[in-house]
Amino acid sequence: VLQVGHVERFNPAFVAAQTPPIKPGLWEVRSERQVEGRKEGSPADMMKNLPPEARAKVQAQMKANGVSMGTDGANRICLDKGSLDSGRWQSRATHCQIEYSARSASGWKWHSTCSVPASTSDGEAVFANAENYTVRTTSTYTFRGEPRTTPMTIKAKWVGANCGDVKPVDPKYIDVKPGMPKPGDPPPPTPTSP
Repeated sequence: VLQVGHVERFNPAFVAAQTPPIKPGLWEVRSERQVEGRKEGSPADMMKNLPPEARAKVQAQMKANGVSMGTDGANRICLDKGSLDSGRWQSRATHCQIEYSARSASGWKWHSTCSVPASTSDGEAVFANAENYTVRTTSTYTFRGEPRTTPMTIKAKWVGANCGDVKPVDPKYIDVKPGMPKPGDPPPPTPTSP
């Protein structure tokens, strides 16, 4: 287990372990999230429910930040060598502190604490090989005074070295779902029953 600290920043083995053992290029990413014990719809399903103007705006924003949304529930992202080497392959919320407990060629484990919105997460990335990885996280937060826990699984598959017209991803948008608030946005209104 490598520990993050003053000495390890200058250790070549630690620096190499910061780059995930995956290929740069175009990746197909599928996510599954549970909210209040129920499976959340895919990003494509959420997009269908948006008014056309809002859908076009979200798609343009996602594309501008390196996320191409497919119609089959999968997103495509470009992870170039620079993204991987600088650690930008994962979401990088600006109000979060991440502590890694393990980083190896086969997997990473971490705990994060975020101030906006206030939450904690435990995560694990498992690298099956250079062309497939799975990330599992469990996030805990408070919504309207009630504690909530949200598990999420992300499965990623390498498509190829050429990203085509998909620009390298901005990690702030990796796990933002259409219509979901970004850090700092006010909470969504409570749904009402018909």
